[in-house]
Amino acid sequence: MSEKHLLDGTTQLQGLDEFVERIMQDWKAPGVALTVIKGDEVIFAQGFGKRDVAQGLPVTPQTLFPMASCTKAFTTAAMSVLVDQGMLDWDTPVREYLPRFRLFDSVASERVTPRDLVAHRTGLPRHDLVWYNNTTISRQELVARLRYLEPTKDLRTLWQYQNMMYVVAGQLIEEISGQTWEEFVRTHLFQPLDMPTSNFDIVQTSKEYADFSHPYLETENEVEERDFYNAQAAVAPCGAIVSNIAEMGNWVRLHLNGGKYKGQQLISSSQIELLHTPQMVMPQISAYPEMPYASYALGWSVTTYRGRPKVAHSGGIDGFRTLTTLFPEEQIGIVALSNMSYVNVPEILTYNVFERLVGLDETPWHERFMKDHLALKEGEQKGKEVSAAKRVLDAHPSHPLESYTGEFAHPGYGTLSVSRNGDALEASFNDLIFSITHYHYDIFEMTNKRIGGPMKISFVTNVKGDIDTLIAPLEPTGDDIVFKRAAGREMQDKTFLEQFVGIYALLEMQFIVRLKGEQTLSISIPGQPDYELEPYQGLEFVPKGLSGTSIEFQRNASGIVTGALATLPYGVFNIEKKA
Repeated sequence: MSEKHLLDGTTQLQGLDEFVERIMQDWKAPGVALTVIKGDEVIFAQGFGKRDVAQGLPVTPQTLFPMASCTKAFTTAAMSVLVDQGMLDWDTPVREYLPRFRLFDSVASERVTPRDLVAHRTGLPRHDLVWYNNTTISRQELVARLRYLEPTKDLRTLWQYQNMMYVVAGQLIEEISGQTWEEFVRTHLFQPLDMPTSNFDIVQTSKEYADFSHPYLETENEVEERDFYNAQAAVAPCGAIVSNIAEMGNWVRLHLNGGKYKGQQLISSSQIELLHTPQMVMPQISAYPEMPYASYALGWSVTTYRGRPKVAHSGGIDGFRTLTTLFPEEQIGIVALSNMSYVNVPEILTYNVFERLVGLDETPWHERFMKDHLALKEGEQKGKEVSAAKRVLDAHPSHPLESYTGEFAHPGYGTLSVSRNGDALEASFNDLIFSITHYHYDIFEMTNKRIGGPMKISFVTNVKGDIDTLIAPLEPTGDDIVFKRAAGREMQDKTFLEQFVGIYALLEMQFIVRLKGEQTLSISIPGQPDYELEPYQGLEFVPKGLSGTSIEFQRNASGIVTGALATLPYGVFNIEKKA
């Protein structure tokens, strides 16, 4: 290793170059960037391999990578700045800052605090497919959808990783500071930390900077380049930062030195200590004795490594894997970046570097992780074989393929659209296209290259015999997500609905159809509560909550509504429009 890479002459890292290159070769990782900080000094900073395989361009210390979830520590640091300014309290309910904040559980809605948001203890599981690749949803709309996502645990009873709560934290910063999350991070962290090229958009980075990494993924034992993940605007506070090891080294120095950088106290030492202090026990128990237990702090995980305190956070997004690690007692910080998805290269390098620096024997992390990696591949293949064996042959769909098409909606997840594609189906969801193939009965398999799969989905028939429900296991740790068929958009248009407003008569009973708001009809029947009329199809509406009941309006040759046909549990009746 040349002296230019050992910035203080550290001899413990002799031979590291060869180790990194061997790990990259075994894991097929095209490129790696690695920096090591000791105290307030950078003692190692080097790029390895290629940032762009097709063009043969090398990784350098200035090569920009998406940091993915290493971003979370920047969001909590920004919150700490507000705490230092007396503008935010970690334990004041979020709704005192964001009155519109709601969760599915009303108790959690009232009691969730900023600390709960960023310690992953709100009771909500990941629900990542609400936001993944959704290029049109706004940050505000994403926060509004939280009230429709079911928790799997009560507040503060179980640690569950949850990206969208960091979006709420970003909204909190914006509401309190009057700046966007991006502006606040740039002003209070990037600028004083000398991080001029760090930004929040990898696609824009690829257009504005020459030195950036491309993303790669191993598929069918071959490494291939994939598209950048391009939907981070709404969820930026949980994973959008783009940076390099040269600038991330400054970020690490801030944390190793009690919130100081170049003599300037950017964050109080007490807040830095709090950011690194365990808040919630993580339920996973490691199979490896070097790191037996772990807790989550505020944007960082906390454990011990071979008896020494370790504070870290990893990140993963399409084509990239990142890891930022602090060893506070030894005053060592390490940032390891890789342009390869789903492999533990950053962990292998980080632990090896630390062991070299403190004089410990080498732990066989490469062999351990490779064993797990191969076992995962084997399990995936076995899963395909078991699924094929359980398929009931010649169990055809109950309806023609056309009957399964249409838009299916969930108030939290949005709309999943199913359409014909020749002799098969396909689905569009969050700008992702899924192929849909028949499995058996009304069960289909839905597959997307980015998401993986296949994922089994089920179509359900209502009492009318129509396909009206699509059920998909989009949240692995919770109940399946139920999408209901959405009526045509014209059935929610005010101009379309106004024609049905009026007084109607059924036998001797009169009732009134009104317009409720801009997009909903309601019906008032004497002696009964008002019912919303949910659009079904054509001119047919269903009173909300009344299964087996419907009202199908009728028009004459001139297109004027003259009455309706009411289907009730005890019969079908003609209704006359009186006015």
